[in-house]
Order: sequence, then C-alpha cells, then structure tokens
Amino acid sequence: MTAPVRHQAARDVIPATTSDSAVEHWHAAVEIRREWLDQGLSTAPADRAGAEDRLAAVYARHSRPRPRFRWVESPRQALPLLAGLPTHDVLQRWVMSRRPPGTPPLASDIAAGLSRLRGALDDGVSHPDLDPPRSARKGKPWPVLPPIEALGAGVPLREVLRQGVRDALRTSLADGFYLPVRGALATYGRLPVAWYGQQEAHWIGYYDMLRRLGFARYGSTDADHLDDWAVLARSCGWWWPGEDVCLVVERPAVVATEPVAGSWHGQVRLRQGGAGPVEYRDGWRPPLNR
Repeated sequence: MTAPVRHQAARDVIPATTSDSAVEHWHAAVEIRREWLDQGLSTAPADRAGAEDRLAAVYARHSRPRPRFRWVESPRQALPLLAGLPTHDVLQRWVMSRRPPGTPPLASDIAAGLSRLRGALDDGVSHPDLDPPRSARKGKPWPVLPPIEALGAGVPLREVLRQGVRDALRTSLADGFYLPVRGALATYGRLPVAWYGQQEAHWIGYYDMLRRLGFARYGSTDADHLDDWAVLARSCGWWWPGEDVCLVVERPAVVATEPVAGSWHGQVRLRQGGAGPVEYRDGWRPPLNR
C-alpha cells in the first residue's frame, strides 16, 4: 500500500480515542513479539532432549510410534538423507477429492493436523476489547499505520495485533529467513516438506501472545498441541518427519540481521552485504541472492 493510499484509508476510519488499555495491551504484545523473534533467530545449541520429546508427541498425535532421531548440522547436510520423503506436490494429491491409494505419509497428517489446530485456535480468540463497533469500515480493509496512530484512528486492537505480531514475525522469520535459506537449496533439486522449528515462531508467537494477554481461551487439547509446537520452536531448527526416522537440524551458529527500512513493527531481514549473514555449525553459509 502506498503512502497516499494509506492516508486515504486512514481518513476512512471512524475516529476514536486510543484507550489506555489498548495501548497497554499493545506494549505487552510487543514484548512477547520480541521474545519470539529472539527464539526464531537464536543461535544457542539445540535442546535435543526437549526437541525429541515433543517430536515424539507430534508422532503420537498421529498414531505413530516414537521415531529414531538423526541430527545434522545444517539443512545442506540433510540433503543426502531426504530421499523418499514427500514433496508439496505429493501432499497436494492427498487433499484432492481423488486421493491416491494407500496410507497418507506422516507429513500429510501433520499438515492436516496443523491446519485444524490453527482453525481451532482462531475460534478460541474472543474478547470485547479486540473488535470495532459494528458500524466501522463495512467490509473495507483496515489501513496499515504505525500502531499507536492506528489505535487512535479506530483500527481495532485485533487488527493491530495481527499486523504488528503475526505479520511482523512472518516478515522477519519466514520472508526474512527460512524462505531465502530454502531457496538457496533449490539448486540441489526439489526439497521435501519440512517444518522450520524455531522459525515457526511467526505463528506460534501470535497465538501465544493472544493467550497470555487474556484474549483467547483454547481447549485443553488444542493448548497442549500449541505447547508442543512452542517447545519445538524453543528447541531446534528445521525438521523432516519420516515414518521411522525424524531428521532434525541444529540451530545456526551465526545469524546477522538488520532492520527492514520503513517498518513499524520491528521487522528484520538477513543482513545485506559482507560475509554471508547465516552460518550453520558445519560451516555452511547459504548463498543468498541479495
């Protein structure tokens, strides 16, 4: 959205007085966002025991026995070990009306379970402070503004939290980290479906923030499922689930970032220029296009 469009959108918002509670909630959300951003970029050694216990819980949730775990130092080091694991194209066939014969791969079950979890977590979000008056906006998109200005202009707290926590963490951890690193592996061929461990914090942190600020009540099963993913985000890097063996990547040794120019929510990207901004524990530096 360009600046003139943002300003025009701001004029369309019903004026409101920024409540002290909304501002307080926003500042608390910023601290939780910072906590999860730090986890997503952490270079501390993996908590292997903690990661393995929660990965075993993910397997059990999908009626699989505890796998054997194989740890590698970088995503590149994992490449020779990925043969036979499903790609996104394979998983897509399992969500079509005419599914392939046989049993779906574990990765398909995990993806479906994660989709159901996010839907259930969304259903658990409800609080009168989150939503605007019924007359506001009438279906128009909310403008993108600096957070305090947005609250003062009548943008609902729910939308400010979505932009400032969920979308901001996704910019930093998905767009800003795992997608370019995954892209650096494209020269080796199509990669199987993976989950990104600490960089999954972009969605985990959002739902955790809503729960910790009292804006969401999740069912006990859903809360336990979210906690499994939260522990994984605090414990390890990427992982590929096979039926018998789960391949897990150590966290990187070096991550150098810089602020995204013009951002309002603490978004970062991998540092531009100089030596590679990411180095894994085996010395691999992803060749990133910059």
